[in-house]
Amino acid sequence: MKKLRWAIDGELWELDASTPRTLEGAARAVPGKALPLGLSRGTKLFRPNQIDFMQRFMAAPFLPSYTHHLGVTIQRVLSIPVSENWSALLLGQFNLRKFLSSLKENGGGDGVHKRDLKSIGKLFLDKSLYALGFSSEVLLTPDDTLLLSSDSYYDHNSSSIPRKKAVFHHKFPHHNLTVDAAWPALFVDKETGTYWDVPFSMAIDLASLPLDSGLSYHLCLHHNHGSPKQFQGDPIAQVPASLFAGVSAKCAFSYEKNVDIWRSKAQKLKMVQPYDIFLSDPHVSASGTIGAALSANFGESSVRLVEDAEDIKHLSYHNPTLKSTLLGDIFASVSFTAQHGNFQRLVSDLTRFHIRMDFPSGSKFLSGATRLAQDLLNSHQPSPEAVKMICPTTSLSLQQQIAGPFSFRVDSGVVIDFKDKGWHIQADQPVFAIEYALQVLFSAKAIAWYSPKHQEFMVELRFFES
Repeated sequence: MKKLRWAIDGELWELDASTPRTLEGAARAVPGKALPLGLSRGTKLFRPNQIDFMQRFMAAPFLPSYTHHLGVTIQRVLSIPVSENWSALLLGQFNLRKFLSSLKENGGGDGVHKRDLKSIGKLFLDKSLYALGFSSEVLLTPDDTLLLSSDSYYDHNSSSIPRKKAVFHHKFPHHNLTVDAAWPALFVDKETGTYWDVPFSMAIDLASLPLDSGLSYHLCLHHNHGSPKQFQGDPIAQVPASLFAGVSAKCAFSYEKNVDIWRSKAQKLKMVQPYDIFLSDPHVSASGTIGAALSANFGESSVRLVEDAEDIKHLSYHNPTLKSTLLGDIFASVSFTAQHGNFQRLVSDLTRFHIRMDFPSGSKFLSGATRLAQDLLNSHQPSPEAVKMICPTTSLSLQQQIAGPFSFRVDSGVVIDFKDKGWHIQADQPVFAIEYALQVLFSAKAIAWYSPKHQEFMVELRFFES
């Protein structure tokens, strides 16, 4: 079950996060501490294409979004016909909150009542209300795609800097190659929810296509240049080590096994198409992944990564003279999914639950388990540090049909508050959403989600997700 805000390739690779903070509608995940595991970009429909689809086929003249620093904005795209293998889109964004605020200020508190249409029209000429994005996608060959995009923000402040991006994608048999460059690149720390701008970031990824079960691998060469800068309006936080200038080469291999504990053999309703074919089989299943990763880092980031790798010191090597670091570790993930209903009837025909537990550092887990065993053997109370080291990163997802193609969904992390003597369990960065399944497309949906942690709201289009 894919996270609402995150595009996930397989079960363990955290990739791009959806966000309305930029016209692109996405932020890269900050590579994990100690051993970066975020290796490849997500295969998600580009934001302007999502809006274009909704305008054409869902009668949506505008798409709204919300962030705490911009307020409510609305977006619309204009399709520019070029050729059969070349498409271009112009995306426009209008800041509704700023417009209403200007209207109120210039109207002396009475707003529209003291204004004529001519004076109101002048407010629309204020450039700071707008942002424009241009994107062009060229199908070079049946297996090669080039995407170029450029965003301009006319509200000149530190959070509205121009952004440019270039992506080349090539399909090999059973593999994907992606070359991705952005200046600046927006990153989000999934642990703290803090956003960072890196002046220039480039990645070359080679990844095997995800399988239901079997061996897969990721290879990546990544380069950051310039000093990371925190996104305006976020709480002050420490810069993640992996965002500093430097070059890193990463590889990871994993083996995944999926097991059906139970799957319904009951017949579905005849002549009734499910709202989503990927959600049409009641079942109980489990999956497990185990793998190993190696990361070689050069530059300023390598020095800082050593400080974050104290728990896996015996699996790391650092050369201060060459400013290089070699890190290695094992990781694992376990998930469980249960679904009731075929998602065919109007009501009460879909209830879905998913839980996933990730162990991103095997050496850290073993170190914590050893310390915990020593505490127990010595009749000491287990230390919070040892318990924290063996606790997996846990996430829950619950989806319930409301009526017809509409369903409610909530995704949330689960953390233990070790500062409290009672070690209370609490939700971490929950995301709430309403999903509308596009039945005619077999497995597609429009999602309107809200994140209280980030104070963000967004409407998205997703394909082939379960």
